[in-house]
Amino acid sequence: MRRRDFLKQSVFASGMTLVPSFLKGMEFLSPEQLSGYKNVIIIQLSGGNDGLNTIIPISNDIYHRLRPSIAKKSDQTLAITNDLAFNLNLKPLKELYDKGEVSIINNVGYPNPNRSHFRSTDIWQTASNTNEYLSTGWVGRYLDANCQHPYQAIEVDTSLSLALKGNSINGIAVSDPRQLYRTTREPFFKDIVGHAHKEMLDEDNQGYLYKTMLETYSSASYIHETSKIYITDTEYPQTKFAKNLKTIADFIVSGLKTRVYYSSLGGFDSHVNQLNSQDRLLKVYSEAIGALVKDLKKNDRFKDTLILTFSEFGRRVKQNGSRGTDHGAANNVIAIGGSLKRAGVYNELPNLSNLDENGDLRFTVDFRSIYATILGNWLQVKDHTILNQNFKKLEFI
Repeated sequence: MRRRDFLKQSVFASGMTLVPSFLKGMEFLSPEQLSGYKNVIIIQLSGGNDGLNTIIPISNDIYHRLRPSIAKKSDQTLAITNDLAFNLNLKPLKELYDKGEVSIINNVGYPNPNRSHFRSTDIWQTASNTNEYLSTGWVGRYLDANCQHPYQAIEVDTSLSLALKGNSINGIAVSDPRQLYRTTREPFFKDIVGHAHKEMLDEDNQGYLYKTMLETYSSASYIHETSKIYITDTEYPQTKFAKNLKTIADFIVSGLKTRVYYSSLGGFDSHVNQLNSQDRLLKVYSEAIGALVKDLKKNDRFKDTLILTFSEFGRRVKQNGSRGTDHGAANNVIAIGGSLKRAGVYNELPNLSNLDENGDLRFTVDFRSIYATILGNWLQVKDHTILNQNFKKLEFI
């Protein structure tokens, strides 16, 4: 087995995934020391969220004609302009929008779109071309080029997405920092770590295994001790997604040296009876976002935080025979933050009179331009080396 393949299959304990880099000294920072320390929270709406029923072209006759039973009516929306409206279940986002803290980027996609959940997710997570298969994610390559510790990118979940996997450093997947810490302090784990010696570390696969365990042990301690600095008293909804965002808020406000956070909300594959399922999920999403932003504002961290929401593709413009929508192509992306350069509706609305041959929206913004903007303008690193080519930067940050 190749060393790199071995690494990708090494998983220790429930709720954590790590790959090794050499142990470094852990540096604990107070929140006051993190002024200007920018971070990004990436949220994936998994399954292909219907962007047209999220940010709604309410005055467009084609939208209503092609969706006779699932098009939103005016009283089911929150007006943005005469032509555009939020889904009624996005009230917390509408409140942020009115404060100049939301940027809506329309028609986001890529050339020759793939309509498979798995393949399109891989494309978004690796920032690859449609015909290109990469084994590292764009965040993982950011870690490789700019970071020393796996905990500088954290996915709040029980498994690690491809987006956070690099060549030499992977991010960490952790759903509960206390459970992660307790697991690494169990006698069996501690005994193996305690008996690791240089000869073991110099071996190939076994050496990587031991280094992974040492890194796990050390990172678990750092995350556990640092995350105890701040436990939020902000009230969050009683949903798993909201709990994940609460964990992220605790990490940020406690001063964890993490630059990229990742979380997801699934269930958006709305082929049948879309209205109820999507509305319910958008409510879960928006209420959790509202609580997160309130928490970050209260602790003066919102100005240093960018929240990016995407889905692997949009839905077909025309509804299907089951009161749902099938897999589509271009979609909207939502950016939320306290330091947006251009808030509001960033670009032109979807052109429903010029669909592609499949009846899908045509993209006008390459999603990798958004990544390039985050990397170059927000995280201030060399975006072209991470994305393997140059993409035009946008001006929302």
